Amino acid sequence: MGFRTNPDRILENIDRARSRAEEAGRAGPERQASGRELDTDVPDSDTTNPERIKRIFKTVERAYVKAAQSAELGPLASRFQAVGDVHHHHARGDVSVSIQYLDSNRPDDIGMSPFEIRPDDLVEARKLTKTTRPDVNAMKVLRKELREGVLTAYKKIEPRIRDGLRERADVGHVAVQVTMDLRPAE
Repeated sequence: MGFRTNPDRILENIDRARSRAEEAGRAGPERQASGRELDTDVPDSDTTNPERIKRIFKTVERAYVKAAQSAELGPLASRFQAVGDVHHHHARGDVSVSIQYLDSNRPDDIGMSPFEIRPDDLVEARKLTKTTRPDVNAMKVLRKELREGVLTAYKKIEPRIRDGLRERADVGHVAVQVTMDLRPAE
């Protein structure tokens, strides 16, 4: 029997691969992608509320772009490698937006939006991208969910942002963090 056809050798390789996968699972694969943006341009004292809201929204938008372009999003997309083979595979997650007023005692404004990715979403993405690569299609779906999640989370916290404007909490440095958390659905 040759080296390649030896059943004992094949089973040893399978066992080693399984133990490596279990060790990687215990270490906790990275499940998040995030982007953080700091706005250090202090608005003038005569700046109107709509202008101050636009400033915060632009900061949220820049943080979203950083999260969508981050290197952390690639490993999240690679978790979908076997979606074409496993018909019941899908994932759930959350997109959160955190606005921190660094020069104020006001607590952070945090909004969260849940999402779910099903195999049908990846089939639709495959039609749009015209490729069968699961990581490319998953990246398209993740970016779409991230964009929609950021907008939904921002809409949820917008009344609290307006309260912060009344308290003048935004006059100073403002930091925004956008985070996408992805976990397999059982």
